[in-house]
Amino acid sequence: MPLDISQLHKLSEGKRQALEVAEEARETVWQHPSFVSQLFLGRLRSDWLLPYPQQGAEDRRIGDAFLATLEAFLKAKVDPDAIDRTGEMPPEVIRGLAELGCFGMKIPTEYGGLGLSQVNYNRAIELIGSYCGSTTVWLSAHQSIGVPQPLKLFGTPEQKHAYLPRVAKGEISAFALTEPDVGSDPAKMKTTATPVDHGEAYLISGEKLWCTNGPAAQVLVVMAQTPPKMIDGREKKQITAFIVERSMPGVETVHRCQFMGLRGISNGLLRFTNVRVPKENIIAGLGRGLKVALATLNTGRLTLPAGCVGMSKRCLEICRQWAKQRVQWGAPIGEHEVNAAKLSWIACHTFAMEAVTFLTSALVDRGGADVRLEAAMAKLFASEQSWRVIDETMQIRGGRGYETADSLRARGEPGIPIERIMRDARINLIIEGTSEIMHLFIAREALDPHMHLAGEVLNPKAPPLRRLAAAVKAAGFYSLWYLRQWLTWSGWPKHAALDGALARQLRYVEHTAHRLARTLFHQMLWYQQRLERRQLALFRLVNIGMDLFAISATIARAAALLDEQTTPEGTRRLAVQFCQQARLRIAEQFRALGANEDRFAYRIGRDVLAAKYAWLEDGIVDVEY
Repeated sequence: MPLDISQLHKLSEGKRQALEVAEEARETVWQHPSFVSQLFLGRLRSDWLLPYPQQGAEDRRIGDAFLATLEAFLKAKVDPDAIDRTGEMPPEVIRGLAELGCFGMKIPTEYGGLGLSQVNYNRAIELIGSYCGSTTVWLSAHQSIGVPQPLKLFGTPEQKHAYLPRVAKGEISAFALTEPDVGSDPAKMKTTATPVDHGEAYLISGEKLWCTNGPAAQVLVVMAQTPPKMIDGREKKQITAFIVERSMPGVETVHRCQFMGLRGISNGLLRFTNVRVPKENIIAGLGRGLKVALATLNTGRLTLPAGCVGMSKRCLEICRQWAKQRVQWGAPIGEHEVNAAKLSWIACHTFAMEAVTFLTSALVDRGGADVRLEAAMAKLFASEQSWRVIDETMQIRGGRGYETADSLRARGEPGIPIERIMRDARINLIIEGTSEIMHLFIAREALDPHMHLAGEVLNPKAPPLRRLAAAVKAAGFYSLWYLRQWLTWSGWPKHAALDGALARQLRYVEHTAHRLARTLFHQMLWYQQRLERRQLALFRLVNIGMDLFAISATIARAAALLDEQTTPEGTRRLAVQFCQQARLRIAEQFRALGANEDRFAYRIGRDVLAAKYAWLEDGIVDVEY
């Protein structure tokens, strides 16, 4: 959430530490440009968007060849319903995936990996995500947030040579951050790493919960508290990332967790009891563990939207076929207006999800861009929209959607696994940052330029002259910047080189970006230090920015497809339909900023906590949990 440095002295010690730890873990410098960051400042950088960054011919050839082999393996060796039924991933599937190089898709070839581009890696995840959620998680947890990604970003040459070849060949890796009492608040982390032998090694003790791949992992990245440092006369917590091997004495799996969906994954509660880890296994240095985690997730989050795209495409295929086949009231159900609207929504939002995911993936491959906001928005947008996709698919399939694939087959119908897909998909709104945390993360990053300018002005502990200098600097910037948010031209003939319908949508994005920037500024002026507590307002602003980003990506992708000799049918119509849907959402978010029941809802929520509505719970079975 936005860190209000002027109010730290008023906070409880626990909240102050939590905010400080979170703030210090952020990347505070924007070394490269960000398309989304500029949107929040009222700038549409269409030159960073157009033309849509298409995959090169050679890279596509590499990806096509790999995907063909992977698809053949999945169809021949992987039974998603059996994995879901038994709750186990067959060892021969893991071995087969390893032989194909799937555990080394993102690892450079010099370390024995396939060295796939981000686009090809996400194409592979999209393919697997359309078929088996559990298999997707085994591979994505291994290399998107497991050992490979942190070592690629921060590992020493010795660490890379020691571990990357091993995990590329199929030794399973995992990432251990969450604890039984610690979710999104790392300041409460209890796992410790105590230096011994004059700092030559560390003894790690503690427990980690919901560690995906953890029970099967041979090597893990573990976050632990190392001794605090004294800074300005106060203790500062230090969280450090360690490479821990399963073979080290003291590592044990206490419990393998069972879930609503993704029943074939390996996830559990791990315990570390005085696990001796040499100092050479520290990643990026003492106290930099959360920076490692956040940097890893910035790109790692792109795996999840790729899987969501694959799942949504599968749902689109199922809905199209069933809505044409199933006849009710004298016509196929897809011809009834309400179902036609559902099909339209699924199709245009699947197109948008793909545009957002692969635009951001291409920016990673191209380099020179800071994609922390783009990746977070891709994760938030795809997880939320794909959940509605599967919900609408369930409705279209009706009772057959609610019935298991095994039951459908047993009575002679095709085993279409909608209920399994729905169970697998629900976790996407929770893992790698819940939707709520993603909103707050994006809001904090969007506010970052303003915090740099105005933060010192609000800091009561800053010397008066420094605060005065900061105020002068801020006034100089905002006087011109604010004027531009009202006077900059965003109408015709801007973007006239685009197809007319698409150009109108892009002009809308530019016009609305100015409005978003003004509104964000107005909210800062009005609420000042209270803005961090106005979470619902921040959420609405983030939702507006997210839909503007999605419209931009969709327009760019549609423009690129329209320039091809074999333009897919209906491209323009699909893109414009998504834009219109997003514009309706944006209008509602703006409206709700000024006309809402937020304070009333908050009071009722507090009253619920105080048991003032406990009488509503009368009439239920009295159960002790």
